Amino acid sequence: MGIKRGTTLAAVAVVVVLAATACNGDDKADKADAAKPAGATAAAPAADPYAGGGGAGAAGAKPAGALAVSTTDKLGPVLTDSAGFTLYRFDKDTAKPPASNCDGDCAKAWPVVPAGDASAAAGMDPSLLGEVVRKDGSKQLTVAGWPAYRFAKDTKAGDLGGQGVGGTWFALAPDGKKAAKAAAPAPAGTPGQATGALTVAKDPALGEHIVDGNGMTVYRFKPDTAWPMVSKCTGDCLAKWPVVPPAERGSGIVEKNYLVLDRPDGKKQQTVNCWPVYTFTGDKKPGDVNGQGVGGTWYAVAPDGKLIGAQ
Repeated sequence: MGIKRGTTLAAVAVVVVLAATACNGDDKADKADAAKPAGATAAAPAADPYAGGGGAGAAGAKPAGALAVSTTDKLGPVLTDSAGFTLYRFDKDTAKPPASNCDGDCAKAWPVVPAGDASAAAGMDPSLLGEVVRKDGSKQLTVAGWPAYRFAKDTKAGDLGGQGVGGTWFALAPDGKKAAKAAAPAPAGTPGQATGALTVAKDPALGEHIVDGNGMTVYRFKPDTAWPMVSKCTGDCLAKWPVVPPAERGSGIVEKNYLVLDRPDGKKQQTVNCWPVYTFTGDKKPGDVNGQGVGGTWYAVAPDGKLIGAQ
């Protein structure tokens, strides 16, 4: 297919930290949990203006050449073409199997990256590069299976104008994931601070519930809302119920709307299916569930983001 290989493998770990713009409030079963706060407002997610369908493909698109990795303050390592222009991926595409769902007007706004002469960036695993045959028969570069694009409104090297557009377009990291700056890990075993990925544990009384990277139980606060995404735990509340910082999504946790909330106090908080999540300082060791039912408002969280045991 013409893709050049030959660079060495270097693992690039990134934590996905996204702007909270994709929650759509479609989970009717969970709406009963949400207490609508008076005056709560939030901007609706921007519509994706580039989701039209047609027949534009990679034919005549600008070659990528030798890919490069640019380290950005905003997103950490970002994959670029040989000219320094950011490469993007589209959430409506698929990586397994690779498939592009951006054609017509979409492909005019998001020019595809042809597979022809692309070669891996220094330190990048060359086996991550591949190609997908588009509907028009042209071949598009893929990174870890994800079709690669540029953004037509990026006018110079280093621009990141396509990041987060429509809640579906994101800069590519060198490993094919969405580029995101890694959160500084908390010391292992520190109660109330998450490290690593959120995962699922099983408690005799609660059943399957979410725990942080230290094995500490994760909770939800009933007055919070998922759409708009709002945390009602502020001030002294946060001293007892620290927010879960951005964390990778481990096995068993629902993928839908696994986003990060930018709080008014400047903290970034992980959400599960759009619900803000917390830990409890009253839990002293992994497996503790001392926060369950506190005040009739705090409850452990099921893998799908729902409250466990709430009436």
